[in-house]
Amino acid sequence: MNIPAELRYTKEHEWVRLEGDVAVIGITDFAQGELGDIVFVEVDTEGESLDVEEVFGTIEAVKTVSDLFMPCAGEVVEFNAAIEDDPSLVNSDPYGAGWLIKVKVADAGAVEALMDASAYGAHVG
Repeated sequence: MNIPAELRYTKEHEWVRLEGDVAVIGITDFAQGELGDIVFVEVDTEGESLDVEEVFGTIEAVKTVSDLFMPCAGEVVEFNAAIEDDPSLVNSDPYGAGWLIKVKVADAGAVEALMDASAYGAHVG
């Protein structure tokens, strides 16, 4: 299981990479492995400001649909159009081309407060 040290993580298996005041958000390698083959990602919150733990979209695999939760408060400024065309990118490259959204964060300190790689590794066992 791949858990990059430079990212932050949530209990709901989202990862966050801060780039200035913008957070790039996706789901972890663990999460995509548990879901199986991802066939559709829906994010209809672009342009909206959401609080921590609010649902920003859904991810659909062959056998299930799961909600996606905001790891930090902010405005959803971009949805990864590449995964609209090819949702399997979330399976093949969850920390790269398979990112989900970009968020203009309300408080960068909230991202630093998320789990680091070793805490997330302990969380997923």
